[in-house]
Amino acid sequence: MIQPALESAARSLIGVPFRLHGRDAQSGLDCVGVVAEVLRAVGMQPSAPEGYALRNVCISRFLRFAADNALIRAEHDGDIVLCMVNPIQPHLLVRVSGGFVHAHASLRRVTFMPDPLPWPISMQWKLDVPEHMTKRDGNF
Repeated sequence: MIQPALESAARSLIGVPFRLHGRDAQSGLDCVGVVAEVLRAVGMQPSAPEGYALRNVCISRFLRFAADNALIRAEHDGDIVLCMVNPIQPHLLVRVSGGFVHAHASLRRVTFMPDPLPWPISMQWKLDVPEHMTKRDGNF
């Protein structure tokens, strides 16, 4: 089940400009920045990798990003999905009702992509945030 706070945070980013290594919705986000911003919006303090290339065969920084932010590996229906857009381009997306929110480099903005994904899923994770908790109630 998709967590309402997570979905709301992800959908609020639709239309934000794309910027490689972007970590601020005001100036732009890349796929890692989208995930980091969603985590921040639900009350976490994410640690995001820096200095990676848009094209990269190594996914170790993405795996470390997941581990550093207490994401829990899931076999299916993960909140955060890692796909391989092509053999040298890993990409993170946030699952929402009916599809995914992600930073689209070609469109130059964060956008919604309906199911099904056109790319193979390499890995996915769940975010363990109780639905009743929000950033305002100070439980994070």
